[in-house]
Amino acid sequence: MTVLVNVIVTLGMLYVVPAGLRLIDPVGLHRIARLWPLPATLGAVCLWLPRGWTATVPAALYAAACLALAARAPAVLLRRGRAPGPAGIAAATALASPSIAGTALVAERAGYRLFGFDLDILALTVPHFHFAGFAAALVAGLVCRAAAPGPGARWAAYSVPAGTLLVLLGYFVDDWAELAGAVVLTGGMWAVALATWREVRPAGRDRTTRALLATSAVVLVATMLLALWWAAGEASGIPHPTLTWMAATHGLGNALGFALCSVLAWRRLTADHPQTARQETTP
Repeated sequence: MTVLVNVIVTLGMLYVVPAGLRLIDPVGLHRIARLWPLPATLGAVCLWLPRGWTATVPAALYAAACLALAARAPAVLLRRGRAPGPAGIAAATALASPSIAGTALVAERAGYRLFGFDLDILALTVPHFHFAGFAAALVAGLVCRAAAPGPGARWAAYSVPAGTLLVLLGYFVDDWAELAGAVVLTGGMWAVALATWREVRPAGRDRTTRALLATSAVVLVATMLLALWWAAGEASGIPHPTLTWMAATHGLGNALGFALCSVLAWRRLTADHPQTARQETTP
């Protein structure tokens, strides 16, 4: 499981985050996105080192970059003095999520049971908040901007950040609270999948873009069912997948089938319509 998780996290650090930053705000976050591979490389390298100070130091440098990124969230949320809308809330959530992943990474690499959590849980928190945090909120905000006005896309942009927060709080409360967060997050992700399939996918100008969007939508249905199954099993004791099995299915599916395909598709969409994309993707 460790090798698979490390590969997934490396993908999130080195590609999904900087590409996502350009989609959130191609002008305001351009410099951060351009420099991001530097701390991301340190974060990726530390994954493959044995626990101890040699892994903790580069992890801390990556976490510092994540915290600096989170500091940009209020500006994105309150841009131009307007009340924050659903897309702005989703974008701010995306910017804040890597800081949680970075904090967990430092603790796990140091071998420190932060808040009493097992090191395996801390290790899985890192990919969770790169993908279920950053990538999910990013795409929910993009879909909200691009879809026709209506409750579906707004629900997605509100519920994905809310579900992410509830899942985080569930870590500190109990398994039933985490299940509640998984239910909200799943509802939001399925709303993202539906809006992507019905409204965003047909707008793709070429077959490759449409295929990437279709893949991301279909994969979400399956991976979030697995997330519900696992959370329900943890809360109620019913048979459910192991963490290793979840990493190989839910984790890998979300990383490659949803996050990577979504980011690639949205980059192609913004390349097709750069002016419109700049207006739509900036909260």
